[in-house]
Amino acid sequence: METTDRKEATASALNPTLGRLLAACRMDRAWARGEGAWLFDRDGRRFLDCYAQYGALALGHNAPCVTAAARAALDSLEPALVQPYRAVHAEALADKLAQLAPGDLSRCLFATSGAEIVEAAIKLVRARCRRPIILSATGSFHGKTLGALALTGQPHHADGFGPLPAGFEHVEFGDADALAARLRDDAKSVAALFLEPIQGERGVHASPPGYLERVRELCTEHGVALVLDEIQTGLGRTGYFLGVEHDGVAPDGVILGKALGGGLLPVSVFVATDDVMRVFEPGDHGNTFGGNPLAAAVAMAALDVLFDEKLIERSAELGAWLKDELAGLTGRIVSDVRGRGLFIGVEIDPARAPAREVVDRLLARGILTKDTHDTVVRIAPPLNIARDDLVWAIGEIRAVVKELERDRKRAA
Repeated sequence: METTDRKEATASALNPTLGRLLAACRMDRAWARGEGAWLFDRDGRRFLDCYAQYGALALGHNAPCVTAAARAALDSLEPALVQPYRAVHAEALADKLAQLAPGDLSRCLFATSGAEIVEAAIKLVRARCRRPIILSATGSFHGKTLGALALTGQPHHADGFGPLPAGFEHVEFGDADALAARLRDDAKSVAALFLEPIQGERGVHASPPGYLERVRELCTEHGVALVLDEIQTGLGRTGYFLGVEHDGVAPDGVILGKALGGGLLPVSVFVATDDVMRVFEPGDHGNTFGGNPLAAAVAMAALDVLFDEKLIERSAELGAWLKDELAGLTGRIVSDVRGRGLFIGVEIDPARAPAREVVDRLLARGILTKDTHDTVVRIAPPLNIARDDLVWAIGEIRAVVKELERDRKRAA
């Protein structure tokens, strides 16, 4: 028998912990094809994607306009990386985003992942005023690099990773009085406040009415930069281009990612005022792949289809209808339905059924959803999902809720 010293190649070489987790959650499924809101596994079975990779797939899988833009960029033989020279496609994308952003947001800094651009924004707001403290909200989520973890208002995400960077504090989400008290104590030490209009990773909790307006007033009064993390809520997800537009507030900076890449490439951006962005000197920050021509071309195509197909308006209309339909499920198992646009959280009473069980039963019926903290089923499908597909999904969700109610009665 032939022998070799070569290690046996296994799937666990990628990430053994992830492999065990996927197996435990019955998510160790390999996908063969994605088209629109549908995924197909290697056995040919199809599944309706109703969480769209945390909202990154706003246009669904393999959106034709996005794949065409990528092919055209590749076929043109334009250089993929041009730093530190002019990046014409990135300039065009920056101009487009500045036009779409509210208030005086007029400058862009590109990166790849959400956490990476959060780190850049942290550097910028500190450099702007040389103040050491950055505030964020309890329950928030901003990424899993160390700086983003320190910013995140859910301490369990940082468990086991040693001391986090200093200079971060958390105030109660939705409580403007708590922010006012913190700034009254020592506003001169606070550089910025980072907020999400809707806290997705906490379970789809929207900021209460009037909160962001009061926050804007307090930040302006004390010279504190207001930065909105819209990586999940931006680009039409909530029925507006940005989630903050529900409140008519103009921040000093907004962070976008996920859907900006059209579901194909990683693209993120910090869009900010000139006052915030101009503090960087040459060499203060950079990344190799941020704003590269291919990514910029794909992002431009994603923005074009978002407006050409009126997907923002569709998100508002379809989301309101979906929320009303799901609200009819409230009872013994479902305790609440909340959200904006096509970003909806279905609260499950954990004493009666874990959210994970709801997700598993829906998966068995061919629907992908996502549980959060074992109490919320998150529903955030592509913005161009067919209404008939959602009608079918609602029927399946109703059936699962009835199954669980029947099973709990039998067990009682």
